[in-house]
Amino acid sequence: MNANSQSDGVRFIDCNEADHASAILEILNDAIVNSTALYDYKPRPPEAMATWFGTKRANGFPVVGAVDEAGTLLGFASWGTFRAFPANKYTVEHSVYVHRDQRGRGLGERLLLELIRRAREQQIHVLVGCIDATNGGSIALHTKLGFTHSGTIKEAGFKFGHWLDAAFYQLNLEMPVPPVDG
Repeated sequence: MNANSQSDGVRFIDCNEADHASAILEILNDAIVNSTALYDYKPRPPEAMATWFGTKRANGFPVVGAVDEAGTLLGFASWGTFRAFPANKYTVEHSVYVHRDQRGRGLGERLLLELIRRAREQQIHVLVGCIDATNGGSIALHTKLGFTHSGTIKEAGFKFGHWLDAAFYQLNLEMPVPPVDG
């Protein structure tokens, strides 16, 4: 069995704007409204997805979707720029989001493992996750997969009437090709 097929019918796909923007937006907006996974206050409008996907395409960032046999998006994972300086080109900040009805079934782990696999292929050296410090499930997942706590910014955000601490977790990957300046 390869990484794209699973015994439970879940498979990984590369998401695109035309087919997946509305499902990704639904998942993101649920996280905005109901959690501290995103430090946004208001749901994003549909037109925000054009910019989001445009940035992913322009930078060659993956948007990995987990879909069921009917093609329904169950969750997604991606990465983006970690600090916009040339010397940070081997480091990315990743995100994993699972639809509220699919949580607790191991899908987040499978998506994160797929991101790690792709990061190795693309010569990424460091994956960084910024996790709300109260999100014990995400912290446990990252720790299970070898991420280490690299620092917490206290009171980095304010949402739902209280201060939020942003905890950073990182995974350093081996690079078969030596890194270069420039």
